[in-house]
Amino acid sequence: MNNDRIARVLKKMEEKGITQLIVSDPLSIRFLTGIMVNPGERLYALILRTSGKHTMLLNYLYFVKDTGFEEVWFSDMEDQISIIAENIDPDQTLGIDKTWPARFLIPLQEKLPQLKTVWGSDCVDGVRAVKNEEEIAIMKKASEINDAVMERVADYIKEGMTEKQVADFIDSEYLKEGASGTSFDTIVCFGPNAADQHHEPSDTRTLKAGECVLIDMGCVWQGYCSDMTRTFYCKSADEEQTEIHDIVREAVLRAESVIKPGARFCDIDAQARDYIDEKGYSEYWKIRLGHFIGQEDHEYGDVSPINTNVAEPGMIFSIEPGIYIEGKYGVRIEDLVLVTEDGHELLNKVEKKWRIVG
Repeated sequence: MNNDRIARVLKKMEEKGITQLIVSDPLSIRFLTGIMVNPGERLYALILRTSGKHTMLLNYLYFVKDTGFEEVWFSDMEDQISIIAENIDPDQTLGIDKTWPARFLIPLQEKLPQLKTVWGSDCVDGVRAVKNEEEIAIMKKASEINDAVMERVADYIKEGMTEKQVADFIDSEYLKEGASGTSFDTIVCFGPNAADQHHEPSDTRTLKAGECVLIDMGCVWQGYCSDMTRTFYCKSADEEQTEIHDIVREAVLRAESVIKPGARFCDIDAQARDYIDEKGYSEYWKIRLGHFIGQEDHEYGDVSPINTNVAEPGMIFSIEPGIYIEGKYGVRIEDLVLVTEDGHELLNKVEKKWRIVG
């Protein structure tokens, strides 16, 4: 187990007035214990208590031993709701994390009508959001791989290729670099498809001269994710496309320039949003500026107009404004940014200026 991380979670629980917390997210449990289980539909949970007595609820199916916690084992044939009820204090508030299924929570509430349950996921997610030196080193390596593969794909792209061809090339290059896979399904968009922010690569749509090529990609290295986006142009780019690309790039630079400890996320977002609005394109960008990242590509926390929390050293998040014009094209540029003690560090080094490929 990781005593430091657990201690930080317990401190947040105390601040929130929670004496007991059910952690069911397998990645959060791995973060706190080093144990990884994929439970499927079965019950799997770590119960943390401010008293210091912690319990793991484990199905006999799981290959787990010597957890360092009190262990409660059960089979599929047992009444698992009763098992949960027996291992919590019904007279104390119970914190629930973001992934605990309703199939466990609602029957537990029915069984213990006096039990008060509250959202407690931020007690763990807030700790996960601030990376330590080991995590930062891993994520830097994941971004180095991303940079290298992005440069390769820029050289690889040719007129006449399909979106799926390009996406498959990216995925195969990750494996050559030793990554365990992708952190999300690789996004490759040509021309008008780039206006769809989560377009799935087509195996029939071929690249034509003069079209944009939007690539959003990330890999997993030692359990941590990378994520970046660049937008290229095949053979040539017209004045309108390059102007919009320059606007998006400037929005990225403005947002990144103010990132430091104590900066509010809403203020970081405003740097990009206000500039795009000033240039007359706000109707073509209606989502948040960025998301936190770590063991998952999208983790708790974001960079948005409604997030008044402040940046802390060790946080890593994306900066990814875009302009998406339906029926024509889209532009997105995305970097990952690490908050340092006195400012920030970009994890992506690939040039952001528009580039001709193919």
